[in-house]
Amino acid sequence: MSNPYFQFKHFTVFHDKCAMKVGADGVTLGAWADVQNAKTILDVGCGSGLIALMLAQRSEAKITAIDIDENCALQAKENIENSPWKSRISVLHTSFQDFATKTTETYDLIVSNPPFFNNSLKNPLQSRSIARHSETLPHVDLVKNAKKILSDNGKLCVILPVVEGERFIELAENEGLFCKQKVNVFPNHEKAAKRLLLEFKKKKSDCKISELTIEKERGIYTDEYSELVKDFYLKL
Repeated sequence: MSNPYFQFKHFTVFHDKCAMKVGADGVTLGAWADVQNAKTILDVGCGSGLIALMLAQRSEAKITAIDIDENCALQAKENIENSPWKSRISVLHTSFQDFATKTTETYDLIVSNPPFFNNSLKNPLQSRSIARHSETLPHVDLVKNAKKILSDNGKLCVILPVVEGERFIELAENEGLFCKQKVNVFPNHEKAAKRLLLEFKKKKSDCKISELTIEKERGIYTDEYSELVKDFYLKL
């Protein structure tokens, strides 16, 4: 049985009630997303609350975390209640579509580690299928609703597999959100990029393209990745 929690330097994340466990995608996005000048942050599909907690550690922002899965919302609340930042993070059990329709707030940063499978075989475990497949949060809904509630200079930051990420860039541009940063994330120096870190804004500008490699050899992080996550992982 896998460990029911993941211990970071300044907080603990229990994830036994969540279909998607703490993993490299969430940690990388939480460490990378630009929190500068962000007073309000929204975490869409918060799962265990990992990214919301990471962003709380990195900022002074007021953070709202939402998830369509009730068990995830409950676990996120528990993790946040046991963290140093419980006064700045609120958790809601709701879909992003409903939330964006009802909220009167705007957000300086919206982050999401979104579902990304569109036409693949569904996982028989329903909660894991919801977490991984985009039927409950189609990417067009993520983009349209993010644009609706972003502040004028706000940012949308996501992490996606490369093919889905490239499609997401085109989709976002068609809806009026433009890619400001694209980071090709490589698992190591031998393999092709597996993920894209993407940042979008309402105003069109040149897209900065860069690279990030996670491991130099198995179990040993590159210096650049260690620098990115050093405030979180215990052994760094």
